[in-house]
Amino acid sequence: MTKAELVDAIADKAGISKRDAEGALKALLESIEDALKQGEDVQLTGFGKFSVSQRAAREGVNPRDPGGAKITIAARKVPRFTPGAALKAAVDR
Repeated sequence: MTKAELVDAIADKAGISKRDAEGALKALLESIEDALKQGEDVQLTGFGKFSVSQRAAREGVNPRDPGGAKITIAARKVPRFTPGAALKAAVDR
């Protein structure tokens, strides 16, 4: 499902205009992004949890180097999503 298809589905299910649905979706995504930037978790009961994880520095292999030179991959923060029980059950049906 693309973002445009999601906007259409939201508009149909909520009985609102596509413009309003697009605005609501944009506001939701920006709110989740802002919370994650501040290091906060976003818990949507029944759906899932968005959080930020710290990925440790590690050694890797340079894929462009024919000799497979070792490189250090820096530590970084990455977004995570953990599905809730209700979402897992809905997908499993």
